[in-house]
Amino acid sequence: MSALLSVENLRVSFPTHRGRVEVVKGVSFELGRERLGIVGESGSGKSMTGRSILKLIHKPGLVTADRMEFDGVDLRSQSEKQMRAIRGARISMVMQDPKFSLNPVMTVGEQIAEALVTHEKLPRREVNERILAMLEAVRINDPTRVAGLYPHEVSGGMGQRVMIAMMLIPSPELLIADEPTSALDVSVQAQVLDIIDDLVTTKGMGLILISHDLNLVSRYCDRILVMNSGVVVEECAAGQLERATHPYTRGLLAAMPVLNEQREELPVLDRTQWAGT
Repeated sequence: MSALLSVENLRVSFPTHRGRVEVVKGVSFELGRERLGIVGESGSGKSMTGRSILKLIHKPGLVTADRMEFDGVDLRSQSEKQMRAIRGARISMVMQDPKFSLNPVMTVGEQIAEALVTHEKLPRREVNERILAMLEAVRINDPTRVAGLYPHEVSGGMGQRVMIAMMLIPSPELLIADEPTSALDVSVQAQVLDIIDDLVTTKGMGLILISHDLNLVSRYCDRILVMNSGVVVEECAAGQLERATHPYTRGLLAAMPVLNEQREELPVLDRTQWAGT
């Protein structure tokens, strides 16, 4: 399978009063038209990895890589203007919380239209038709009514579906989903992830699903990268997660509660043991 995205020795650092501190330390991976999960605790560097691909980390942050190539395009050499043509049109990113991602003074329909017409010049009638079709694709009933609503008039689950519609309407080749269900009730998390999974599969896209939830990622992804303290400590097939061998991954698995739990307390990870490994 040919690589859609190739990342080699990605490093991200920020200045502090004690000098620059690396939060991503030499991450390398390849992605085809498949579903890749990146998991780890908060602060492991997984979100910074996703943002780096879209060049969304600006000064004083510093991003370097020996290679960061998307479908033959060297992302490192792209100007901000060139990246604006790639963001959304070819690579889209769904953020964690729609409350902070949607414009409060624009209707749902206006925001989805903006995501489309920024990259394509289309007649208004076709734009409207594609907006309604996209809202239907993310399983929103009565799309005509919802298109006329403002973000504060929709629920969190519906707001996240709107975000997915915005990111997918330009038909990108790669979707980066950064904790797309962390702000949602458990009852709608599976629905939102099923929508992403269905759309990615039917459109033949690549997916990077960033999460702290190992069970969730193992269910929806083909491969998993486990990150700790800015480095990838283990890579495995999603179906083989239970057979992971790295002690950090084993520690994460052991710390997850299960139904009919018999242990009196969950084990606590000794994070210092694997820092920088």
